[in-house]
Amino acid sequence: MEKHLYGYVRVSSREQNIERQMISLKEFGVKTENIYIDRQSGKDFNRPAYSRMMQKLKSNDIIITKSIDRLGRNYEEIQEQWRIITKKKGADIIIQDMPLLNTTKTKDLLGSFISDVVLQLLSFVAENERNNIRTRQAEGIAAAKKRGVQFGKPRISMPQDFPRLYCMWENKLITIEEFASICKVGRSTMYNRIKDYKNTKIY
Repeated sequence: MEKHLYGYVRVSSREQNIERQMISLKEFGVKTENIYIDRQSGKDFNRPAYSRMMQKLKSNDIIITKSIDRLGRNYEEIQEQWRIITKKKGADIIIQDMPLLNTTKTKDLLGSFISDVVLQLLSFVAENERNNIRTRQAEGIAAAKKRGVQFGKPRISMPQDFPRLYCMWENKLITIEEFASICKVGRSTMYNRIKDYKNTKIY
């Protein structure tokens, strides 16, 4: 049976560069058409390119990826995918940055044991790093908010005569569409501002 080499590349966003991973896979001998690229989080394996690769994967094929965190960052799911690839599919997997994670060379009992231990350790590290990143992001956002940094779209200022316009709308002298048009916002935003004004009298 013919053996195929499949490369897997993952970055967390479209802005991140995949060149380093691509070069490494091509130098290993993986053809460009057999390289699958996902641009999304490694929190789970619901990824389009990864799913297409797994559909094509057959017994004796090999998946090559640059590092364990490119495969994923979820401790339990990495181990489950490893089991599917090596046991259920009967294929092999090579993690380039970690020579011990090369199932083409660890077929004996001791080799498999070492591979399993290293996999558990590295997949734990990968998930722990993902959790640390999430914690750092939350702490950074909280600190920025304390400094007064605004996130999301800037709040549109209401006209100085908002209270008068509000009274006109409340007394049915103008419609909600006219009120919103004068304030240069949409209907839904207008209703939110009316609600805020009723509660706080701040516009």
